[in-house]
Amino acid sequence: MSHTPHPDRRRFLRHAASAAGMGALGAALPFGLNLGALTRASAQSAGGGYRALVCLFFNGGNDAFNTVLATDSASWGHYLYHRRPTDGSTSIALMEAGTAPVSSAAGSAPERLGGVLPISHAGRAVHAGRAFALHPALTRLQAMHQAGRACVVANVGPLTRPTTKADYASPTASKPAKLFSHNDQQSTWQSFKPEGAGEGWGGLMGDLLMSGNGGGRSASDAAIVQRLFTCMTPAQTSVWLAGRAVLPYQSGATGVQALGNAGRIYGNAGLQSAVASVMGGLGGSGGSPTERSSLFVLDQQKLVQRALTASDLLGSQLAPLGNAPWSSAGVTNIYSDPLLKYTSPIDGTQRFNGVALQLQMIARLIDTNRTANLGITRQLFMVNMGGFDTHDNQIAEQADRLASLDHALGYFDNVLSAMPGGDLRSQVTTFTASEFGRSFTSNGDGTDHGWGSHHVVMGGAVNGTEVYGSFPQYSSADSTGAFSSPDQIHNGVLIPSTSVDQYAYTLGKWMGVGQSDLLALLPNLGQFGSGTHDLGFMKA
Repeated sequence: MSHTPHPDRRRFLRHAASAAGMGALGAALPFGLNLGALTRASAQSAGGGYRALVCLFFNGGNDAFNTVLATDSASWGHYLYHRRPTDGSTSIALMEAGTAPVSSAAGSAPERLGGVLPISHAGRAVHAGRAFALHPALTRLQAMHQAGRACVVANVGPLTRPTTKADYASPTASKPAKLFSHNDQQSTWQSFKPEGAGEGWGGLMGDLLMSGNGGGRSASDAAIVQRLFTCMTPAQTSVWLAGRAVLPYQSGATGVQALGNAGRIYGNAGLQSAVASVMGGLGGSGGSPTERSSLFVLDQQKLVQRALTASDLLGSQLAPLGNAPWSSAGVTNIYSDPLLKYTSPIDGTQRFNGVALQLQMIARLIDTNRTANLGITRQLFMVNMGGFDTHDNQIAEQADRLASLDHALGYFDNVLSAMPGGDLRSQVTTFTASEFGRSFTSNGDGTDHGWGSHHVVMGGAVNGTEVYGSFPQYSSADSTGAFSSPDQIHNGVLIPSTSVDQYAYTLGKWMGVGQSDLLALLPNLGQFGSGTHDLGFMKA
């Protein structure tokens, strides 16, 4: 009896790969994907030289009000009114700039952290009379901001169009779906759609740029490089990296996932070869004609073959641990490496930094492009960082997360400056994102879900020492709980003034994606004036 392939087999393959977590095997799906209207124009306009984007996503919804603070007198007064209560209840307000830390204070007390860290800005008209600062744990970020290698982008969030308080209150005005929901807003930030989306704006940019990768390689190797190594992550995959042609390659945090190790299984090269033949062969003499001719089987064989090629291309040349600049010389145990440890502001202990480890792997992958001659000119990476859902114990929990972030950013900046192929800080841009900010008001000792949030961008190509976008005006709630500020709704939550589309446009333009392509892949961009698409925080 002949076998007729199920018409939905490719849909099944996509879902199966997604369920498998898109690891080294799942990432090598069949490449017969329709790119639709995607063009080569963006890849051609990208020009020479290497550039990479690194998205650092804060899962849980980071409290922006205590990350980047408005410290002008009026703003600070409203901030203290809602976050430093006078009735003796728990304060979640940080201390004034210049306040010395009190090491004997409890880990949950703002006094232990000391005062906020002032940052400069150029005095743009929209911020006339305003003053800004960072959380006390962000000392390295403050130094990079002042040195011109980092900036703040204020009040960013998903928007379908410029939105006012009246729009928010109107049941007919266009707004993002399922606001305040963790999973839906994570997906909306990354793909402009609620949970269940299959493509993210990072991956779609990768689709447009991938043809510039793999130069100098054979056609088969170039196909692997383009579709698997354009978008990569050292940990869990997210929709942001998924495109129509590119697929997120999950490398692992310390090494490349592979069948066996160094061409061997249990130390036996013959066993590796035999298993590779069985898994990647074309059926051989074993198996029935039906099995050998099944399109499903052939697709699976191609999947395995490409996965094996991908691991060979990366694994054989992956920069080893124990080498500077990403490791302390001679230290191959990641948990013993002082470069991967940060000091917790809560108890002063040294803690292993999993975010720094992910950035270490990204640096090693970037260097492998050089050592393995992969011919990559454009890459997108993603790092996930959890623990930002601070409904309680916010002072301690957020301080520890931000100290870890600050150490990781400083570590990455140092590593990129000393890469074996030369200083790459101007070629790698790191930006933060999170599904939402949090409430201005306290819920007792924490905050609840919000909308708009402030973010930071780091790299040598950043127009630093500035606060971009429009920083919100703060107000205090009246007796009914209403806020007079045009930027604040219930609980003082921020209505974003800068859209994710504009944020993405500015980053994509720097990567070399063409304007027409950006207008096509950023669905809400056309609702914002063309003069506001580029936020100005990236150099040409």
